[in-house]
Amino acid sequence: MATRKPVFKSSNTSIVPWLGLAIILVLLDQFTKIWITHVLSYGQAIRVTPFFNLTLVYNEGAAFSFLATQAGWQRYFFTAISIVAIVFIVYLLKKHSQERLFCLALALILSGAVGNLIDRSLYGHVIDFLDVYANGWHWPTFNIADSAICIGAVLFIIDELKRVSKK
Repeated sequence: MATRKPVFKSSNTSIVPWLGLAIILVLLDQFTKIWITHVLSYGQAIRVTPFFNLTLVYNEGAAFSFLATQAGWQRYFFTAISIVAIVFIVYLLKKHSQERLFCLALALILSGAVGNLIDRSLYGHVIDFLDVYANGWHWPTFNIADSAICIGAVLFIIDELKRVSKK
């Protein structure tokens, strides 16, 4: 990993805007999950477009249902990993709060980690409902939190590539 030199630097050194963004995204994530559980029954799908359904499913594992078929220990394992990740992300936000792209990526990842942690803590599984498919192939069903994590990861990579290219 390259040395941390800001790509897009802001004069604002507070983590409040980043935490505010994360909170807004967590609220959006939780609202959509509550809404979908009131609209659909488990496994029920509503076709929205020729390549997109709203389908209520539960994920007891991690990304792509990793370890979902285990005996239940994975709930506590992924809960612990989420808590450690959240603490580390807040630390990084404090340390690099003036680096806009880096902190945007972290805020998105933070919101996703918190959103899915809430589900796992309250229900023992993560509520997924966004179902994208083409030609009979379905991407694993996901949610707003998962989307935030993926977008944050892409922005993190872009930030790192820009940093490396400036060396």
